[in-house]
Amino acid sequence: GFEDSLERMVMNLVSNAVKYTPGGGAVAVKAWSEANQINLEVSDTGIGIPEDALSRVFTEFYRARNARSLDVEGTGLGLVLVKDVAEQHGGQIAVRSQVGEGSTFNVILPQE
Repeated sequence: GFEDSLERMVMNLVSNAVKYTPGGGAVAVKAWSEANQINLEVSDTGIGIPEDALSRVFTEFYRARNARSLDVEGTGLGLVLVKDVAEQHGGQIAVRSQVGEGSTFNVILPQE
């Protein structure tokens, strides 16, 4: 159900954040409810995503150059699944990122 989907989204986003954040970095998860919406924010102090790659991070099998250069396992499907689940529940996902400073993913879902 909805709770399982929400849990899968959180796990995927946190897993990605941890994967691309070097030792000593930080990952933060915030969730809150307002105006009949559930807001989820996962931010990290990781490698960041190049600006030219931001529009493609939700595309199947896509991994940004700097992500591929790390010795990190990844299928390029985690963010696709998060986007699909968000959209299946009438929500949306957005990303802000700065190379070398980190990324923030925001998911907004209607409260069911």
